[in-house]
Amino acid sequence: MASRSDLKEASLRRILTASASRLRAEGLSGAAIAPVMQEAGLTHGAFYAHFNNKEELAAAAFRFALLDNRPRWMGQARKESWPSRLLRLGKRYLTTAHRDDLTDSCALAALASDAARSNSAFKKVYEEELRKSLHAICVPLDEGSPIDPARLDDAIAFMALCVGGISLARAVDDPVFSQQILTVCRQAVQRMFPPDNASPTHLEVPDQARNRDEAQSHDHR
Repeated sequence: MASRSDLKEASLRRILTASASRLRAEGLSGAAIAPVMQEAGLTHGAFYAHFNNKEELAAAAFRFALLDNRPRWMGQARKESWPSRLLRLGKRYLTTAHRDDLTDSCALAALASDAARSNSAFKKVYEEELRKSLHAICVPLDEGSPIDPARLDDAIAFMALCVGGISLARAVDDPVFSQQILTVCRQAVQRMFPPDNASPTHLEVPDQARNRDEAQSHDHR
């Protein structure tokens, strides 16, 4: 027989799963308590065993969504150049399948407009999760490693292109135009980060990559 703590944890997961899907599909308004609890198959009163209000739910659901989104997007760690990594992630993000499946989509894109109009508390949560995604792009193997400032700039530009591209593709009515937006954005990633066989792999820390590049430059003098 499941313990009381196990049952409480299971009910929390049901609430977060339901609210995360609704949040991505409907924005912050999707965190309304009654429909979330109905979808989770729980009573309205069970909500208050976990949260004080819908604002707490929205923040928790947003974090929960990205706990799922982020690792699925990044995929398994592999040896690849920095440009190759960004090209791979761009191709996985800027797709018609991602555009069309709102309930299972990237929460950063789904909530960007809502976050811009939200209160400071939710903006802080959004920023924290955005920074986590930027870190995962830049340093996929070691969460404690520092981020190379140049790579962080690349990752910010890359994320702006991905989030903006998928948002515009969803916002227009013409399916041909929507597909064109996705295609153009994928091509833009390729132009911004052209393949370079000499680029350091993400298995190298920034200092190792910098020292190697300096040595190569010295050899060519």
